[in-house]
Amino acid sequence: MRGRFATMRQMPHSESNHVGPTAKGQRRTQRRNAVSAEQVLWSHLRNRQQMNCKFRRQHSFGSYIVDFYSKELKLAIELDGDSHFIGNAAEYDRERQIQIERYGVRFIRITNEDVFTNLDGVLHDIGETILRLRDGLGSRRYLSGESDPSP
Repeated sequence: MRGRFATMRQMPHSESNHVGPTAKGQRRTQRRNAVSAEQVLWSHLRNRQQMNCKFRRQHSFGSYIVDFYSKELKLAIELDGDSHFIGNAAEYDRERQIQIERYGVRFIRITNEDVFTNLDGVLHDIGETILRLRDGLGSRRYLSGESDPSP
């Protein structure tokens, strides 16, 4: 999963920017219509189950919404289902991620298939990322998927 990590640039705006009622309604709709992989992963992220790290579900950055977000770590977790690999969806995801990175957010991208076939590995990688970010070892190089920094 290391190849799915990326880091972001700092944006002068705060992630607490006001979001209009349209985004709020979109978040609510997405929560209600969550894909099964999202429900499975959320059942392991909610209530501080991963390293006592609080995650929010369907968090907004301007007009964009991420699947899961830890404000403490500025870490977004995005699930990529089949629709993310059709047409120009991958291009849209890249542009969307670049925009969100301007808030200083780091990303972990996980496929739905990984959640269904390797949940323990996914949770382990999320836990390792939380530890690295808390310990200040979440360097751009490591989160970008290059080799692990030397201890």
